[in-house]
Amino acid sequence: MMVSQHYVTMSTTANGTPKRTTPRRKRPLPNSKTTARARSSWLRRTAIYLPPLVGLAGYATYTHIHDQSLLSYLPRAAPSMERPIPPNAQKIVPKSFTVLDTVPPPSLFNGSSFFIPPGMDENALKAKPFHIYHDSFLDIIGPNPSLTLIAETDGDPLFHEAAVWYPPTDEFFFCQNAGAPAAGTGLHKSAIVEKISLSQAEEVVHGFRKAVDVIKVEGDVKVINPNGGTNFRGKIVFAGEGQGDDIPSALYLLDPEEPYNTTVILNNYHGRQFNSLNDIAVNPRNKQLYFTDPTYGHVQHFRPTPGLPNQVYRFDVDTGAVGVVADGLHMPNGITFSPDGYHAYVTDTGLSKGFWGRNHTRPSTIYRFDVNQDGTWDNRRTFAFVDVGFADGIHTDTRGNLYAACGDGINVFSPSGILIGKIFLGRMAANLQFAGKGRMVILAETKLYYAKFHDGAEGARITEKRYSEW
Repeated sequence: MMVSQHYVTMSTTANGTPKRTTPRRKRPLPNSKTTARARSSWLRRTAIYLPPLVGLAGYATYTHIHDQSLLSYLPRAAPSMERPIPPNAQKIVPKSFTVLDTVPPPSLFNGSSFFIPPGMDENALKAKPFHIYHDSFLDIIGPNPSLTLIAETDGDPLFHEAAVWYPPTDEFFFCQNAGAPAAGTGLHKSAIVEKISLSQAEEVVHGFRKAVDVIKVEGDVKVINPNGGTNFRGKIVFAGEGQGDDIPSALYLLDPEEPYNTTVILNNYHGRQFNSLNDIAVNPRNKQLYFTDPTYGHVQHFRPTPGLPNQVYRFDVDTGAVGVVADGLHMPNGITFSPDGYHAYVTDTGLSKGFWGRNHTRPSTIYRFDVNQDGTWDNRRTFAFVDVGFADGIHTDTRGNLYAACGDGINVFSPSGILIGKIFLGRMAANLQFAGKGRMVILAETKLYYAKFHDGAEGARITEKRYSEW
């Protein structure tokens, strides 16, 4: 224990009478304990927020420091160490292609093109499909990631979107592509809801079977041209795009267990048809449903001329209230939330106009919004711009990283929007979803993939009861 000392000094008045001065505290000599206490006090006074470190220590951000000399009080990053690369992974070094010998014009190389880093080819990129752009991606994929093709078709895009994992039966639900010429779906035939068993997926991984069984799911009420889906209060909500003039876009609540009882829970905005409901997500803070409504049904020739702007809506299932939270987007498509529900992410796939072709000056962008306490959105900002194709379905993990199904596979972004890795398929992925810790199913139209991250990432806990119920 350190004991401070007081000293009383004596002086005299003009006539020689002693007088006592105010006691003074002698400042003790500094030692390790007093220095540490001073640093702790300074940190509390300046209210510096030190977020958890994810991946490298360099990801931490220290905010609002006015005096740079005080930085010496903050923790320093440990010296960087080379981490082992898993067998199915490879490092991609962005600095290796910041300057290229030849950069072709947009007519030859654009958002529909695959970029192959110098010294590599497409086969090399596919051979080791887990591409590490930043070492923090190693924390996601773990020491031995794997990617397995578990089903495929000759042309019918059975593996499209509405990716939902149902834990009680360990089954994975998804839908066929609506409006695809190869499927004949859209105007004259509805796309279908399907499911697979993930126990069968494990059997494919270990060589006990060649492919999983793809099972059609149809309840008492048919989901017309499904496209988006999410877990919700023990069931699944599907976003149906509608069909022709007379079957409007709608939200359907489906029981994932036989006989798959299904109920329409929303099919209009104050009497007006939605354009072509696309994707849907639950906000864990207010338990409301948020969904996107672009015009893809129209540009794929199975929905009428649009009667509403391209917008993002929210729906309170308990009260029936519906409202718009975002507009001004070309083609609002995929939607998800940060795991804490304070941020919303929406993809704008304005680059693609369905049968009308592509315009590479339009967005291929993921936007981030702040979600207010009352459920409204503010502060739209660009989170990321996709380099190949566009970002379709998106989801987050428990650490806040965002996974986007893009033109070359799955692109993974840090919470600050930095590309940290890819699961390279060499083809377009339409959607993905985690199936618990270290498992992911990837929908790539005519191919279905199963990825495993041993001791790696886990999806945001959207299947838990507290996520969508009070």
